[in-house]
Amino acid sequence: MAKEAVVVVAGGAPPPRDVASEVPPGTTVIAADGGLDNARALGLTATTAIGDFDSVSQAALEAAEAAGVELVRHPEAKDATDLELALDAALELGPERIHVLAGDGGRLDHLLAGLLLLASPRYGAVPIDATFGPARVHVVRGERALQGEAGELLSLVALNGPAEGVTTEGLAYPLVGETLEPGSSRGVSNVFTADTARVRVERGVLLAIRPGPEEDA
Repeated sequence: MAKEAVVVVAGGAPPPRDVASEVPPGTTVIAADGGLDNARALGLTATTAIGDFDSVSQAALEAAEAAGVELVRHPEAKDATDLELALDAALELGPERIHVLAGDGGRLDHLLAGLLLLASPRYGAVPIDATFGPARVHVVRGERALQGEAGELLSLVALNGPAEGVTTEGLAYPLVGETLEPGSSRGVSNVFTADTARVRVERGVLLAIRPGPEEDA
């Protein structure tokens, strides 16, 4: 039986506390290694924790063991990050969508690898959204309706090759059947004109990134 949604809590810097209110009670939560600590801080109960457990606190690990959380251990020398292992575990549950909760600090290489991972072809059958600190990230294949606020920034970034036939509605700078190339800034810093924007891509994959409010200088 497919799960309506699976939440994956990443390790590293903690996600913002307010995202916990967006997780309905009873949602399946998978913690990626130190994501066990982050899940506890958010008040979320993990059903599974996966990784080599080199970054989780002993207190969180002992609490998980006592609560009967499924612990899936991997060796430290492995060919995938803990986040990738957690996403694979989430995919095996057959969810209707996956939402990753992560902070915006920590290692740049982990952040970049995590963003690229979201657009991996093997997750192509499942809508994926992510929270990275104040930023919201949405993987767009085909067409998606994105909720925001008028005046909010939205950037479209092509991954894994050109994104062809890109058409948008509800944005200040519309795209009509255009091609966005990887390594181009063509889709950066568009703006919501209403509370809903639609993004359609005929071939390829986009990351739609809502960076969140700009900090005062």
